[in-house]
Amino acid sequence: MLRNREIQIILLLMGLISLAALVAATFISTVAAALVFILSMLLIGSSLLFTRWRYRELAKLSVYLREISNGNDSLDVRDNQEGELSILKNDIYKVTLMLSEHRSLLQRDKIQLTDAISDISHQLKTPLTSMTVMADLLSAPDLPPAKRSEFTHHIRVQLDRIDWLVSSLLKLSKIDAKTIPFKKDRILMINLIQKALEPVLIPMDIKGQTVSIAGDDDVSFVGDFNWTAEAVINILKNGVEHTPEGGAIAIAFSENALFTEIVIADNGKGIPKEDLPYIFKRFYKGKNAGEGSIGIGLAMAHSIIASQNGVIDVTSDGGKGTQFRIKFYKQVI
Repeated sequence: MLRNREIQIILLLMGLISLAALVAATFISTVAAALVFILSMLLIGSSLLFTRWRYRELAKLSVYLREISNGNDSLDVRDNQEGELSILKNDIYKVTLMLSEHRSLLQRDKIQLTDAISDISHQLKTPLTSMTVMADLLSAPDLPPAKRSEFTHHIRVQLDRIDWLVSSLLKLSKIDAKTIPFKKDRILMINLIQKALEPVLIPMDIKGQTVSIAGDDDVSFVGDFNWTAEAVINILKNGVEHTPEGGAIAIAFSENALFTEIVIADNGKGIPKEDLPYIFKRFYKGKNAGEGSIGIGLAMAHSIIASQNGVIDVTSDGGKGTQFRIKFYKQVI
């Protein structure tokens, strides 16, 4: 402690002041000089004791910080008292909590990344294995032309599936990392619905399905047109896939002071009750999922909507159809 330059300067100043007071008291009387000497020693001793106490407290904080750096963030350094040291302890504790939360988030992200890599590997393994088998069969010189054409078509289908999967996962990773700058344009809901319907009109026509649209032309919301259209497309594709031939899909939209709402309903086979809590989970496939389903479309729709101050809910009755309800909340200024 005495090697500290600041302490040396303070002791020197106190010694000089005490010496000056002692010299001045000597001209008054011997008793006054003795009293000044005793008070000076007490003052210097008290200062040294107080400084030593502060050094001990700082040493405790140093040990505490080393424990934190070693990963032990369960210690509580607060003492709930007044003073600069107590304020410092409380601030350090707040930073410790923040670092602990960040560490937990990083650990969670690490687990999610591991799970995502595992899921991607699993999803890519099936089409790659299928293409490998068909490629071996194509190398046979006596393979009939019809079979060669069939295998070539299947390989192309699997390549398209891999391309869609990789593209979707890249989009999801960008959304999760919050690196996509979602636009905030005023969008007419009728224009969004018409855009989202374009990719599913042909599949609907093939299955003889009908679609109805209800809503005022001036209903709008603030968001990103292209990304929101992609979310709605994934929901519509899900409805077309699970609605039988001759079925119907109904789209309704409305607006109030709190939010703009889209309701997409079908009269298909519905979603089993036990699957409802998980249908927005990535790579989850319910009991009624199609053979070629990957379980990523609804997860992407959920991520896109949630990133634009929106929520999506689903209700379903077995054998009576499914209803998706999307709400885009308005910002309150």
